[in-house]
Amino acid sequence: MFTLSEGIINSHPGGTQAILRWGGRDATEEFDMIHPSETLKQIEDSYLGTVEPQEQPIADSTPEEITQAPLSTLLNLDEIEAAATKVISKKAWGYYFSAADDKISKHLNTQAYRLILFRPRVFVDCRTCELETDLLGHKVGLPIFVSPTAMARLGHPAGEKGIAKGCRSFGGLQIIANNSSLSPEEIVANAPSTQIFGWQLYVQLKRQLSESMLARVNRLDRIKFIVLTLDAPVSGKREDDERINIQANTAASVSTQLFAGTDPSLTWADTLEWLSQHTAKPIVLKGIQTHEDSILAARYAPLVKGIVLSNHGGRSLDTAPPAVNTLLELRKYCPDVFDKVEVWVDGGIRRGTDAVKALCLGAKAVGIGRPALWGLAAGGVEGVERTLQSLLPSKVWICLLLT
Repeated sequence: MFTLSEGIINSHPGGTQAILRWGGRDATEEFDMIHPSETLKQIEDSYLGTVEPQEQPIADSTPEEITQAPLSTLLNLDEIEAAATKVISKKAWGYYFSAADDKISKHLNTQAYRLILFRPRVFVDCRTCELETDLLGHKVGLPIFVSPTAMARLGHPAGEKGIAKGCRSFGGLQIIANNSSLSPEEIVANAPSTQIFGWQLYVQLKRQLSESMLARVNRLDRIKFIVLTLDAPVSGKREDDERINIQANTAASVSTQLFAGTDPSLTWADTLEWLSQHTAKPIVLKGIQTHEDSILAARYAPLVKGIVLSNHGGRSLDTAPPAVNTLLELRKYCPDVFDKVEVWVDGGIRRGTDAVKALCLGAKAVGIGRPALWGLAAGGVEGVERTLQSLLPSKVWICLLLT
């Protein structure tokens, strides 16, 4: 164990209490769930000495032995989430499950798909159906991608690297979260040349921090594009996360700590100009929630290659519209946007039929965020694979409805 200088304590993005509450105790497990291993190297100059722990770490609230159903018996995403909830810590559950305020947007994200009905056509040959597609010019095995999901190691030691391995057998695309619990280098290490990644960017108030990360990401050939996230300029009021924080008497919720230092002052022209100066990789804008902003984004093509319609899983601004509603807006008011940039959607996908509806409406791909985390927590790499597999039985419907 070690002690830290006053400088690092006062500059800690998560606040001073996030460090001080662990004074004199072994914080290794708590640290590893949230921070990439490289973080320790970045603060080596702040070591002052060693201390001996005076008490045992706080025990995890998860029971030591829980009877877990075999993954093969979990037939849908709700069952996978329920299985994961039984085995993860309260802290992990609070962060993964939480959404802003009354969780209206979170629930509407899923309900909106239920209100859209198919118009199936008949006499269509459904013997074969190929799920492969091209996203930003790269071939992927299916039109479903993993959205940026932070803190994967809260739920399972494999973390984001486990999600990457789970995507691999499907040829699936993964967008690496800015606040991943593993470094981008660790996540893409040993990935085959055919596996595609994107990297999410939260622009920091200290721009040099973002510029430094962009420089690293630019050197990683496996990462093909940058996803600038716009739907969470500040942390949402995620009460489930905050409640766990209060019950545990901790300094700040996971969400609050992660958003510390994020720049809330981004603008169209200035931010895109700045970003274009620090990366030559294609830029995708995540968090478009109106057809008006979709039109604005398309005006920045070809600098902007794609947009992700998303309300951040309902975690930022409650009562923001579901992504599929925004997709319907685009079809009605500005269908030419689909010809200028790739349109992806994110949030609320719980069934393969949900994905098909978005594809029928013109989306090039659909993203899942929480489901990947629940799958990882429920069964590691195999749990992620089970999550993706559960969305695929409707592949014949894709053939039938997109014909």
